[in-house]
Amino acid sequence: MNEIFSTYKLPIICGALGLILAILLIAVGFFKTLLIVIMAAIGVAIGMYLQRTGILEHYFKS
Repeated sequence: MNEIFSTYKLPIICGALGLILAILLIAVGFFKTLLIVIMAAIGVAIGMYLQRTGILEHYFKS
């Protein structure tokens, strides 16, 4: 099972994302799904920026 996933990791992930997108389109509609996708992309961009700059690590030192 693990070797199947490692061989076909990208198609499995893209298929799952396509399924989630299709369910969202049917359940909430096009424009709400578009808003969800845009907001998720903005969240990913902010997270990548914060990780790259290390701003939060300065505040949350243990």
